[in-house]
Amino acid sequence: MAQQTNTVEPTRLRPWLIVAGICVLLCSGLVSVLIGPADLSPKDVILELLSKLPFVSIRSGLSPLNSAIVWQIRAPRIVLAAIVGAMLAVAGSAYQGVFRNPLADPYLLGVASGAGLGATIAIATIAHPSSLPFDPVPLAAFSGAIIAVGATYALGRGGSRLRNSSSLILAGVAVGAFFTAIQTYEQQRSSSTLTAVYSWILGGLSTASWQQVTLVLPYVGASILVLFMCRRLLDVMSVGDEEANSLGVSAKRVRLITIGAATLGTAAVVAVSGLIGFVGIIVPHTIRLLVGPSYRRILPLAIFGGAAFLILADLVARTVLSPAEVPIGVVTAFVGAPFFLIVLRQARQFP
Repeated sequence: MAQQTNTVEPTRLRPWLIVAGICVLLCSGLVSVLIGPADLSPKDVILELLSKLPFVSIRSGLSPLNSAIVWQIRAPRIVLAAIVGAMLAVAGSAYQGVFRNPLADPYLLGVASGAGLGATIAIATIAHPSSLPFDPVPLAAFSGAIIAVGATYALGRGGSRLRNSSSLILAGVAVGAFFTAIQTYEQQRSSSTLTAVYSWILGGLSTASWQQVTLVLPYVGASILVLFMCRRLLDVMSVGDEEANSLGVSAKRVRLITIGAATLGTAAVVAVSGLIGFVGIIVPHTIRLLVGPSYRRILPLAIFGGAAFLILADLVARTVLSPAEVPIGVVTAFVGAPFFLIVLRQARQFP
């Protein structure tokens, strides 16, 4: 009886873990909104935040201009960073579960190369993007990411059932290399746009706005909801495709749904943030080390962990060389590269 309890216990998500995740996220957001190049009093900023709460009658000491800095510059950037970080972390967790590989990340099946090619073509070929009624770069990046993953799945599904997972990964490598080659050719052909292309590739949230938040939120919300509903199935997938099929779970269907949802959300956030690496590896693996291998725990906590991590990474990116900004992809790579080596050493222990 005691053995049965020990087996079930690690899969249960305790309420205090959710409370801890929310606290970490709120603290990260508060620190980020208090710090910036504009010299705003932390006390006045806190009073400004409290004044917007319902049933709270507090007047802040901020001028209209400083209030606009808080609500139109800092706040949307923090919210967008939270959305992007949460999506990348959840997508990375889902990919690791469905492929049974702790080194899998949201860009495994060609999202990065497809988005990069789409953004490069848009930047290089559209002479006056500001004259258009919409920003063509996010749309091109989103389209390129979806096309790349679609090509990967079409190419990889030809593998046998036993090698389906490996076939998809190899197809992703091939499609990624092909799209990257086209992107490199396009960059060399339009060398005057190299700076803009590399700036997008390295990732950044300097242009964050409430419009971008409302643009990506439906895609991210739908994707996370679907992946959240699949968290129990990902636990079953950890025993292998044959065993999962014998338990009544269609490994092929779970993989298709998971890849589709994770890709949709990842493509949406990449379209507005550029390529931000290592979030989908650092956050899920850290949570796995803290709370165990069950995706009933990992996926919900990855929402808070990914959001908090990217908020803090963006804070470092915009303050370490203030008033200049470091690309946020450089910050995540600085943290993620040594972490990746740790994960690589422990990969054999992954279930």
